[in-house]
Amino acid sequence: MSTFNVLILGASYGSLLGTKLALAGHMVNMVCLPDEAELINTEGARVRLPVRGLDEPLEINSQFVQGPLTATTTDGVDISAYDLVALAMQEPQYRSQGVRELLDAVATAKIPCMSIMNMPPLPYLARIPNLETGSLSKCYTDPTVWENFDPALITLCSPDPQAFRPPEEKINMLQVGLPTNFKVARFDSDQHTAILQKIEADIEAIRYDFKGRKIEVLT
Repeated sequence: MSTFNVLILGASYGSLLGTKLALAGHMVNMVCLPDEAELINTEGARVRLPVRGLDEPLEINSQFVQGPLTATTTDGVDISAYDLVALAMQEPQYRSQGVRELLDAVATAKIPCMSIMNMPPLPYLARIPNLETGSLSKCYTDPTVWENFDPALITLCSPDPQAFRPPEEKINMLQVGLPTNFKVARFDSDQHTAILQKIEADIEAIRYDFKGRKIEVLT
């Protein structure tokens, strides 16, 4: 089975995607704040999510899954190592020092990006036929961070997991409110779309051992 190396910008909501990728055997590195990175690397990323057919939430710790899941800060990333980048931060965060420079490095390296942001990245909107995007730039905190992206290399997910970090838990815990599928638009190219299709098939094949039962984990 071929595996992909995936960089995720954001470790809150990104933990859900990252854990599913790691369950499927892929390699994941999440970019986050130093305290988050240290805790995730020490104790794992923990995701608590509802699963259809179970009366109680399923809790998964990334330390006990097939693929490696690690965390780092913005200055600890070698962009050339990755096959796919997932954008999992809130839109205003991309103008932050360190994040902005990393995002631009991703654009310059022309790595395909899959967004699970709270709003579509500006370059993705440019893929929509007959949509005039110039007037939409004012909707973004800093539209200049997207200037170097090729729209063909950005796609969009449409999940609605109602995920949050419980205040009583450590910051490596993500609580998911709904059983969630990540529905992803294809890339312009068949080559990059094939990455999404392979990941989809691998996640659909997951059977997680929960109290002696083999549980499907939604994509």
